Amino acid sequence: MLKQNLSQKLLQKLSPQQIQFIKLLQLTTQDLEQRVEQELIDNPALETGKEEEGEYNSDDVDTKDETEETDDDIFEKDDLYDISEYTDGADDNEGFHLYEDGGEDDKKEMPIPMSSTFYENLLEQINAIVNDAHEEALAEQLVGSIDEDGYLRRPLPAIVNDLAFSQNVNTTVEELEKVLDKIHRLDPPGIGARDLQECLILQLKRKDRDVHPEVDLALKLLQDYMDDFTKKHYEKLMRSLKVTEDELREAIQLITKLNPKPGETSTSMKGQYIVPDFILIETDQGLDIQLNSRNAPELKISRSYMDTLKTYEKSDKQNKELKETVQFIKQKLDGAKWFIDSIKQRQNTLLTTMRAILEYQREFFEDGDETKLKPMILKDIADEVGLDVSTISRVANSKYVQTDFGIIPLKFFFSEGITTADGEEVSNKEVKKILRDAIEAEDKSKPLPDEKLMEILKDKGYNIARRTVAKYREQLNIPVARLRKQL
Repeated sequence: MLKQNLSQKLLQKLSPQQIQFIKLLQLTTQDLEQRVEQELIDNPALETGKEEEGEYNSDDVDTKDETEETDDDIFEKDDLYDISEYTDGADDNEGFHLYEDGGEDDKKEMPIPMSSTFYENLLEQINAIVNDAHEEALAEQLVGSIDEDGYLRRPLPAIVNDLAFSQNVNTTVEELEKVLDKIHRLDPPGIGARDLQECLILQLKRKDRDVHPEVDLALKLLQDYMDDFTKKHYEKLMRSLKVTEDELREAIQLITKLNPKPGETSTSMKGQYIVPDFILIETDQGLDIQLNSRNAPELKISRSYMDTLKTYEKSDKQNKELKETVQFIKQKLDGAKWFIDSIKQRQNTLLTTMRAILEYQREFFEDGDETKLKPMILKDIADEVGLDVSTISRVANSKYVQTDFGIIPLKFFFSEGITTADGEEVSNKEVKKILRDAIEAEDKSKPLPDEKLMEILKDKGYNIARRTVAKYREQLNIPVARLRKQL
């Protein structure tokens, strides 16, 4: 039998405005522009541009006298709109626009180079290698299955099924192998390879032996000794191949100059650029942060929507249709006002957070010296600006600041602290820089193991364990000593 009972529980819920603000806060500059464009399409009560002199203000709007209201009125007092919420400030030149006067230069868009895509180039080359329409269908399916880095990772039997089910084209693995062999002759060299070994071999086979006599030795290394080669067992390779150190070095140098990702070439350039969200500027008072003007779109409430609402509220007609129309207009006006408020709140939060980071890391911002970075975690900035840690995390994620020494991601400034032998707390980025400098200066024929790197750091006053050295080395994308060895 179904039983019913009552219970109480405490829930924390976000309002629609808060959810909208959170979503806007984590957007990059480019994503924000797209979001604003979409909102302009979805909400006709929102417009771009500045408020001009002579626009409506709250004094122009007449509301119904309370004495005229009756119990039968369709428009109850709670439903009436306070037009002043949308027209306050419309007399001045500021209005609801959210732009910053950064000059015309700030509004110039970076040109995007026009070029053929990676797949378009391959499809153009297919016509020269196929014999008939059937082969062309197979070649197009193979090219379409190639990943962006140039590898064909989908198994050929699966591609046979793809052709049968999606295009009603019957073929075999053997027939696909023949077409794939033709694709391997296309540019760039190594395209369509199924693994790194095949990719490098395809590139070597297209080398001119008169110019590169070491090609044969390089091919033998990849075809017969790939495991020893990747593990850099050079002494063993010299014994097995009966070659000198100079001959082995030349073959290895030829291999290292090959492209391990043939799909990532200039012809497949995506034209994507990092757009800084903040700009570090020099003022009479010192360093300061300016928000990229693209983060401050010019937005305002639609004048025509306010006119319409005013007209409807003065109308003598009182029916359900009219009430629904007014409710729709009110909804759109509310949405536009909330969106503008959220954009403005986003700007204030971004600037407040970035200026706190500037003050915290001012020594670094003055000359860009990584050793001057202070240990800083999200909570440090959250406590400084009085915001939640999750809010600071959203600001730091995918945001960049433009400085005189490069465009830097905000995540760069956050790091853990390490206590030196003198008791001073320093950023682990300082330790990583010393670690990177030591590895760059090492003898490549005898690279430094982690134990030796640990001793170097201890001599400089950084008492950290070997496993911590290994962790920092991995974070710097530096391989172990054995794999850094060179002839």
